[in-house]
Formats: sequence, C-alpha cells, structure tokens
Amino acid sequence: MHYLKGEPKPNRERIYKLAKRLRHRGPDSYKIDKFEHSENEQTFMVHKRLAIVAPGESGEQPLYTDGGKQTCFIANGEIYNHQKLRETFNIEHPNKSDCQVIGHVYEKFGALEFSKHLDGMFATVIEDRKTGRLIASRDHMGKIPMYMAKGKDGSFWFASEMKCLHDDPGVESYQLFPPGHVWVKEKNETEGTMTRWYDERWITDVDYIPEKRADLSELREIVVKAVKDRLMSDVPYAVLLSGGLDSSLITSIAVRNRATAKNTYGSTEKVHSFSIGIKGAPDLKAARKVADSLGTIHHEIYFTPEEALDALPDVVWHLETFEQVRASVPMYLLSRAIKSMGFKMVLSGEGADELFGGYLYFHKAPSPEEFHKECARKTSRLHQWDVARANKMTMAWGVEARTPLLSKAVVDYAMNMSPLDKMIDVKKLDQDGKKYLEKYILRKAFDTPEDPYLPAEVLWRQKEQFSDGVGYDWVDGLKAHAEEKVSDEEFSKRAERFPLSPPTTKEYYLLRSIFEEHFVTGFENGQDAYKTVPFGKSIACSTPEAVAWDPEWEKSVGDISGRAVGVHDSSDGFDLGKDSAVSASSSSSSSSSSSSSGSGSSSNATTSSARATSSTVTTTTVAALNNKKIAAASRKARHSRRLPGGGGIRRGSTKAIGFISQVRLATNSSSVFCAFA
Repeated sequence: MHYLKGEPKPNRERIYKLAKRLRHRGPDSYKIDKFEHSENEQTFMVHKRLAIVAPGESGEQPLYTDGGKQTCFIANGEIYNHQKLRETFNIEHPNKSDCQVIGHVYEKFGALEFSKHLDGMFATVIEDRKTGRLIASRDHMGKIPMYMAKGKDGSFWFASEMKCLHDDPGVESYQLFPPGHVWVKEKNETEGTMTRWYDERWITDVDYIPEKRADLSELREIVVKAVKDRLMSDVPYAVLLSGGLDSSLITSIAVRNRATAKNTYGSTEKVHSFSIGIKGAPDLKAARKVADSLGTIHHEIYFTPEEALDALPDVVWHLETFEQVRASVPMYLLSRAIKSMGFKMVLSGEGADELFGGYLYFHKAPSPEEFHKECARKTSRLHQWDVARANKMTMAWGVEARTPLLSKAVVDYAMNMSPLDKMIDVKKLDQDGKKYLEKYILRKAFDTPEDPYLPAEVLWRQKEQFSDGVGYDWVDGLKAHAEEKVSDEEFSKRAERFPLSPPTTKEYYLLRSIFEEHFVTGFENGQDAYKTVPFGKSIACSTPEAVAWDPEWEKSVGDISGRAVGVHDSSDGFDLGKDSAVSASSSSSSSSSSSSSGSGSSSNATTSSARATSSTVTTTTVAALNNKKIAAASRKARHSRRLPGGGGIRRGSTKAIGFISQVRLATNSSSVFCAFA
C-alpha cells in the first residue's frame, strides 16, 4: 500500500480536524476507530452521527460484524428493509442501527452484489481486514452525496462533501463518486475498480423505450409503500408541504398510514407539515388547503428577498455548486426553522417530475420516445441537482430529508412504464373529463373520489417550480441583485473571467463568482471543483439536450423558471432573453458537457402561506429566527480558522455523510481514514 510520511498521532489530529467539517451533518455523536495493521500501518474510521434510528449507544458507528472487528464499516443514510434483512439472514447483533446490516450483507453476497439487497439511501465504506479489501458504494440515485479523491502518494479518499477535499495539500485530484456504483480495491492493488451495481435497463441502454402500460392500482400501492417504509424513525419528523402534487401526496399518505407504520415515532400524534415562502407566493393557498383538509399541524415560515440574498454565500458553500441556488435558499432557511422546532427528519417530494415528466417544458416533447429519453436523462442526473439540494440544504442544519418517490421500487416502475402513459396533451380529456396534464398517470393513480387522497383542485393543479412557487419576488430579486453586483463591463469580459462555459446571465456570473471564492480561486485543485458540477443551457429545468426541442429556446440565454415555457399560467410577459454568445464554439462546448448535465430548479420542497387562517397553523419569520440567534456563525468566522500544519486548510461547518481516505502515515506505513456523518 502507499504511504504518507508522518507520525500516527499528528495524523490522527489532522483527521479529527478534517472530520469536524462534517459535524453539522452529524451533531449527535462522534467516534473514531483506529486499527493497527502493523507498527506504522493504520486505519481510521470516523463517524459523526445524526441519530434518527436507535439513538444512543445502541446505534453508534463505526460498525463491526463481530467482536474481532474484522469487518469494519461506516455509513451515512437509512436502510429501510434492515429488519427484513435481519430476519431473512439471521443477523443477530447488539447494535440496533439500521446500517448494521450492511456489513453482514456484504459478507454474505460479496463486494459487487451486496448493494443490490439494500433498500434505502446510503454511502458506505467497508474495510475487510481479513482480506485487506476496501469497498465503497453509493445508493442507486445518489441520494446521499459522496466524493472520491486520489492522494499525491497514491492514496484514496472518499467524502460526502467536497469541502473535505478541495484544499487538502495531500489531495492530487477529486471527483464525484457516481451513484449506483461500487468501488473495490484489493490489498495489493494500486488502483481500485469502479463497477455499476444498479444496472436497470433504463439507465444502461440509451435506446431502450419501455412498452409496458401502467396499472393505476400497482402504481398507487408502490408509492404508498415507499412512503410508509420511510416513516421509520425514533425521533420527531415532519413533511415538507408546498401545496403541489408531489409533496401533497406524500403528506396525505403519511397522515393515512402513520398509525400503522412500523417503527415510527409518535404514531398516535398528528403529522407536522412545513412550508416556506414570501407572503403572497403562488403555492400558499394550495398548501394551506392541503394542510387543513388533511388535518396536519401546519407551520409557515416566511422570508424576504433581502434575507434570501443574505444567505447566498452560505448556501453556495453548503451546496457546493452554482446550480439549484434559487430553490436551495428557501430550503436552507426552512431547514433551520425545522431544526429549531425539534425535528430531525422530513419527507420530501423530489423525483416525480423527472420520473413522470412533470416539468412544463415536457409539453413540447416531440415524441413519446424523446419524452422517455429525457426522463431517463433527468432521473440519472438527479445526484447533481434536486437530490443534492434536498440533502445538503437540510443537512446544513442537521436535518435528514427522505425522498419516497425515488425508492428503487418507484423508480423502476416509472422508468419501465410506456411513455405513452406520460405524454402531455391538455387539449385532450380522459373518460372522467380530466386533462392529460403533467404527471397525469400519477394524478390518476390517486384520483379516488370514493376515498380522496387530496382535494381535486390540488390533485389536478398545474405544475409550479419550487423557486417560483415560494414567490416570484425572490427569483426576480436575485436577478436584480446580480444586475447591481455585476457591472456591464465585467459581464462583457465574462469569457476571460470564466473561460470554461462562460455564464450567459449576470445571475450566473454572480453565483459562479461565489462558487469560485469557496472552491476554486487559490486552490491547487480548483479546477476539479468544476468537474463536479453540470454545465449547459436549461429551459424550465430541462436538460441541455431538450433545449433543441424548440428553436427559440436554442437562441435564448435560458432560464430555469417554469415561466420560461409558454404554457405556464404566469408566462405572459416573461422575457427569456437572447443569447448573444451563441456560436459554433459555444454550441460545441455545451454539447460536450451535456452528458453530465441535468435540470435547473427543484420543484418538490415547500412554500408558505400568506397568513395563518387555522388554529393548527403557526407562522415564523426568518427575521424572528435571526433574533433568536438560531443562525450559524458568519461565513467569515466559519471559514477563516486555519488548521495548524494543514497547509492553510479552512474549516467549515457543513455536514458530510462520510469522509474516507487511504493515506500514508510514515515510511513503509499505510492508513485508511474514513469519516461519515
């Protein structure tokens, strides 16, 4: 194995300081496993825990399969079928963590197969001390973030957030760890091997067009089960409610099934729901209507455009990209309020728009075949978009977001469904007089008038993107702020400032500048940060490939707002803007980068109501939270502290799911460092 010069004790101190960057993700406890391979060969496994299942010592990590600690592992995430796995494979262990089964399933099925048996969201690293093998794996959709790095000495590192890697002097390069993959390095190998374990045809065969027609009862049952399974919790939890279709369905299912769900907290209590927005936002009335009809204890959090702008630098630091910022800021502010009220887990509606073609630009899909291919592109890239936003914005405050609509069962059913069941045609009515709106098949599956899940006006409401739904003043305010901050002269020289895919709007010029300050400028591996983010034009959250559906879209600068599509109720007067930089070279650049690009804004978080109208509704403002000193320390204080002897490594406060590194500690010595939170 490869070596890092230095003594074990100072290197352990370094590891601890790096792991502190993850503590916002795991504020409840902290453990390190140190294993001596020989005098100068060591393994470190570090875990910072957010305790949701089996809080207390009975669920602590790092984990072991036996008393000899020959299989040691750490994980971030949730394994919803852990009890079934324990019973099926006779797994008996005093540790009650749902992640405990990971090591046992690995021992039974091996490195390349164990991930297929896990139903949940996870990033995990296993050290098999009997064989010297090191294994890393990530869930099918990348719901838990994970990054991978190569050390200058040949070492390997894994982290849930790249802020643990981007400025370490021992890191040679880093990249995203791909979702649905497992990485294995044997004892005497200098390089590991990456293998796709999630190998469904829809994601491996670009020419595959499914033909199976949907069964409404089957679809409904699969979605209901996914939500029920994700009620597994030993701590208080809530739901994010925007008033849109996806979050409303999840809330309804949670309310209906909480009392009968297995291993759920407060089964006899009412479900709490949360929404956020600027007063007067489009989703407010619908969110309140859903909460009232379902009988949830509803909490409304308000923010102003000024407060949203205040959060921009912190949001980009936590998000680690300049995409998704419009939707991330409200979710970041909301998560702070949720944590302050004592909740540690939330259910969220990400995924349906990608799986069922719910974004408004899908109205212009030229064919069923292209409709399906765009769904596949969108869904396979979620780990860089909505999924990353949902995880990192909630985890910034020690709250876990669970996404039932992205369970393997729901994903596999939806992506093996004929696109004929998803096509949009608002001029056509079904036998019950319902329009073929966005996500028609999902709406229809839950259109049960004899026992309604939702009010009809909510179930059949037009799609509203989250960044729009929380209030157009926020999106428009961000654009105006960028106009003030970025001069015309600066913007005219954007190709010099940003030679890699120059931004086409001042908004993105500003966000790119913040991103570079955090992760690029002055850092040896700064360009690696750009390799982790997607590039390419988007219309109403489309992929770059789908921009070709409309010649006018290709000529524009692009905009992720749903108002960019003419079918939106509020699209009148919306100026998409012309792209003055369109050229052969820029088109080539967009094309080459589009394979790793995804959509823009998210759509499934939460919005708030303009005012409380029910006794079960509480309201809170961001200003009030600031007055209560709930906010984190300022960015300057958080980033300015230096680690001694660390080459100017900066300290952050965001939570990562894990951090793993094989590093050399001394001549003829080797070490593995793993830290998950």
